[in-house]
Amino acid sequence: MPYQTTIQRPVEIEGVGLHTAVRSRLRLVPAPVDTGIVFRRVDLDGFMVEAHVRNVARVSYATSLMKQSVLISTIEHLLAALYCSGIDNVYVELDALELPILDGSSKPFIDLLAQAGTRRLRRLRRYIRVVKPLEFEDGDRRIGIYPADEFRVHCFVDYDHPLVGPQDIELVVDRETFSRELAPARTFGFVKDFAALQEMGLIRGGSLANALVLDDTSVMNGPLRFPDEFGRHKALDLIGDLALVGRPLQARIVAHRAGHALHTQLVTRLLADHSLWIETTEAPAIQDTVATTARTSASVSAAS
Repeated sequence: MPYQTTIQRPVEIEGVGLHTAVRSRLRLVPAPVDTGIVFRRVDLDGFMVEAHVRNVARVSYATSLMKQSVLISTIEHLLAALYCSGIDNVYVELDALELPILDGSSKPFIDLLAQAGTRRLRRLRRYIRVVKPLEFEDGDRRIGIYPADEFRVHCFVDYDHPLVGPQDIELVVDRETFSRELAPARTFGFVKDFAALQEMGLIRGGSLANALVLDDTSVMNGPLRFPDEFGRHKALDLIGDLALVGRPLQARIVAHRAGHALHTQLVTRLLADHSLWIETTEAPAIQDTVATTARTSASVSAAS
């Protein structure tokens, strides 16, 4: 049976925040059993904010946590990497309010976790196994979670741009499939939206080095890492938000044009209704395997 884990040794990385443009240093530190993922603002006397949906503060253009007015912003790329790497317990030390965006993907965090190593702890891992479906919608946006023997995501996006269009991603997610199929996919934005976002105080740290940028007809800083990199990044974001359940999931999640708001609403509604799930120490039927299922389709040319 699988045991809880933490990292083997402390590791750190630094960079600018996507929205604040403030440079920050992030340090991962081993944590004991049943700690979960806990952020520590070392610039605020080590104030701790648990990575749990109960602390979600804002979900527009990034997922943020807040506890007693202490903010932790743009957490989803790191949480996705921790979740898919099977790290149950870790302290995330941060000396500013926003995590560094790095290259806009989860790959730098996956590489950092490889340096940190994994240490098994003497307590069984507890899973959330979904036993009844939950689904809801908001206009043309839909999301649902369903019983499954593994952790599977299905993410559909459709942007009104000639190089994006409809993209459909579905795969069973574990350490290997995430690292290979999703982690390198970068965040992205459209030039036509930048002025409005900057007026809102967002993307001050955005650049061609940390996000894919699209004008009306092209990707300004290609080539793409995948033909359907945009859809893959949205699947990455979905997983990062699902990590706010606080336990590994055994479920299939289907997101249709969804975003951070619907992702976190799903987590909140799921945890609020105990008839939808059980907690178990029994490992999923498929675990720690190489790609079991990976299906993607896109209308993008890799040469763009």
